[in-house]
Amino acid sequence: MGPTLLSQLAHVELTTPKFEESLKFWTEVVGLEQTVRVGDSAYLRAWGDRFHHTLKLTAAEQTGLGHIGWRAAGPQALDEAVARLEAAGVGAGWQEDSIGHGRAFRYRGPGGHLHEVFWDVERYVPPAGMESPFPNRPQRYVPRGAAVRCIDHVTVVTSNPERDAKWYRDTLGQRFMEYTTIPDRPDFPVFCMSSVCERSHDLGLVWDPTGDNGRINHFAYFVDSREELLRVADVLLNQDVAIEFGPGKHGMGEQDYLYVREPSGMRLEINAGGSRNYEPDWETVRYEPQQGSNVFYKNGALPPSMFQSFPDVPVSEEDVRKAQERSGLFV
Repeated sequence: MGPTLLSQLAHVELTTPKFEESLKFWTEVVGLEQTVRVGDSAYLRAWGDRFHHTLKLTAAEQTGLGHIGWRAAGPQALDEAVARLEAAGVGAGWQEDSIGHGRAFRYRGPGGHLHEVFWDVERYVPPAGMESPFPNRPQRYVPRGAAVRCIDHVTVVTSNPERDAKWYRDTLGQRFMEYTTIPDRPDFPVFCMSSVCERSHDLGLVWDPTGDNGRINHFAYFVDSREELLRVADVLLNQDVAIEFGPGKHGMGEQDYLYVREPSGMRLEINAGGSRNYEPDWETVRYEPQQGSNVFYKNGALPPSMFQSFPDVPVSEEDVRKAQERSGLFV
């Protein structure tokens, strides 16, 4: 394992062919705040997020992932990360004109996903009347919609989750926390969890049999408690927004969860709770589906829709059936 070079998941850029509908969903249903809108993009954040934005929503022809943004652990850590990424031959160059943070170095992970890493950030400053009475909060808590608190994680798909998890570990110091296998391939991890902080994961890596690169399965925000999550379920149902899966509890990571789709089809997970781990020498834990890797209570099955990732790649019903039988793939 290399030195810890990243401090946190800072933001995710999602693309949508239904920009105005998606923006309304993220602000009115999920409850995000719009910091600014520039060109084809809106920059959004949850009420507890301290940076300029945690979601960049961009108009595009397809639903998918633009890029994933990480903050370095310091200026020297940024230099070291860039040196390692260039040595690995995956650098895509510096982005000099970013909104909400300083210059960022872009690179592609082994699964083809575009990332960027930076140090200088613009912290959110609330407008008059929105200052929090609590000095450690970035703004006043004014619940709207689901009223999610902060960014949690992003889960992407890749042809080899274990390869990717080890690459992120060895190149940038991201901890390889847990993985699950499937009965007919006991030596092949189909879901891996990677983390740069105390959470069980801020980057999920799911097996993708299609061979396509750079796709995403879901993006997640956090609420404070299981009770808040049940309130979110009520909010969604009262706004006629169908819940795709949940509420429930994962085994890996131990988060309470529910999944929902926004108008472009992109999957959002809202979760609560979860395990915390601070061990720098943590040894990766192996799970099997029958141990509750995905569904802690072991009495639920993933709906076939959960196997869709973005941009969408058509698969046969038989492939979906086989994948569903294997279960335990998504956290």
